[in-house]
Amino acid sequence: MAAAIEEWNLHRRIALRILMLVGVQPARLILGMMLTTSFLSMWLSNTASTAMMLPIAMAVLKSLFGDKETSRDLKRENEESQASVHQNKLHTVPTEMQLLANVDEKDLTEEKEVTIEVSSDIQKEEEHKKNVWKGFLISIPYAASIGGTATLTGTAPNLILSGQLKSFFPGCDVVNFGSWFVFAFPLMLLFLLFGWLWISFLYGCISLSWRKKKSEIRAEAEARARTVIRDDYRKLGPIKFAEQAVFVLFCLFAILLFSRDPKFIPGWASLFTPGFVTDAVTGVTIVTILFFFPSKKPSLKWWFDLKAPNTENQPLLTWRKAQESVPWNIILLLGGGFAMAKGCEESGLSVWIGGQLDPLENLPPAVAVILITAVIALFTEFASNTATIIIFLPVLAELAIRLKVHPLYLMIPGTIGCSFAFMLPVSTPPNSIAFASGHLLVKDMARTGLLMNLMGVLFLSLAINTWATSIFQLGSFPDWANIHSENTTLLVDVQNVTLNSMSKL
Repeated sequence: MAAAIEEWNLHRRIALRILMLVGVQPARLILGMMLTTSFLSMWLSNTASTAMMLPIAMAVLKSLFGDKETSRDLKRENEESQASVHQNKLHTVPTEMQLLANVDEKDLTEEKEVTIEVSSDIQKEEEHKKNVWKGFLISIPYAASIGGTATLTGTAPNLILSGQLKSFFPGCDVVNFGSWFVFAFPLMLLFLLFGWLWISFLYGCISLSWRKKKSEIRAEAEARARTVIRDDYRKLGPIKFAEQAVFVLFCLFAILLFSRDPKFIPGWASLFTPGFVTDAVTGVTIVTILFFFPSKKPSLKWWFDLKAPNTENQPLLTWRKAQESVPWNIILLLGGGFAMAKGCEESGLSVWIGGQLDPLENLPPAVAVILITAVIALFTEFASNTATIIIFLPVLAELAIRLKVHPLYLMIPGTIGCSFAFMLPVSTPPNSIAFASGHLLVKDMARTGLLMNLMGVLFLSLAINTWATSIFQLGSFPDWANIHSENTTLLVDVQNVTLNSMSKL
């Protein structure tokens, strides 16, 4: 589905349209960038969303402030004006002009004050430009990471959770596309709002003095940015039939996923045998339509006109495009993760690691969630989020059984916490793409990302202890976890008997 959206530039049209609606003030533009990137990241990969939005951001920034060459010219002009001030300080007054000395000194003082005032204004604008540039670029990868958590297919850790739940707890049916979206979408909006406020405040896009008059330089820059966005949108031309078809199929795709089994009312899956229809049925059905639905509006005249040319019509999605766009390496990685998790379970490694976490049994579950999320968020700063969740999910499942809490109470925060990697360029591919632009420093990401990580941990703890409790029935220990607990106990007993017999030998 994402490949078809990218093929017909529907994502670019959506992005530019949102930017036209939010306005061109720096704070509003950052909000528009974050909303657009997070929405696209819900359906596309985080890396693709970031790679698509960064060129748009760079074009808007250049229209706002110019490129680096303009910055150098302003800096050179500033140095020349300062040099003229020093030269004026060394200017000697001839003796024959003594009578007019007071007037000359007064004029000279006024000239120096004007020059210094203009110089300070240029320095302030340069500092403002640098900060806004950083705020723009750093907000895009952060929004991509946050947006990917809102859907079950938005990022790899969410898919791994869905797959490993079926492996660990075959009787668990509370996690599907609709229930996950109802839980994660409000969390995403809350995190985006506070993340936008933090980035805008840190980089000077929101001023505490609300009544401060806007400078003429900034007003002209914002007018140029508005023109650039409108010109880019106009270049896309009128909406094509292919874009309309992809948009309708995308909406149908989302509606079918949400309404399959929403839990609070019977979904359309209740019309079939239980377990016969899953989210994969919706995906395969819509994608199959993409492969044969025409990209140009079919004409009924072709059927009646014998002389009409028999030209081939391109479908909305070709297999060549699917081969190029679908990340097959991620699918292989997911499969390897499922195999590794099953190996940890069958060998008893996850049981042993869970047994080493006995100190957590004495903590309240809410505190345990905060600690687990913080540890995983720190771990994923240096490791792949996919590898991190593959390692931690089996351990969290066994720990939940030991604590006699709902397994999802620990597994969901651990899964989403893997996406909260904001502090380092190497933490996620979106961070690396933004850092490669050359305008960000490591200390910029560390300073901004530290509070983002803390906010993510706190908001996730709030969500799992409030509305997630009713969505996933986290208040009680489920029966399907009891069955897994009995199997685990049996496995431990068998291992103990084996070890005892080996020690006797």
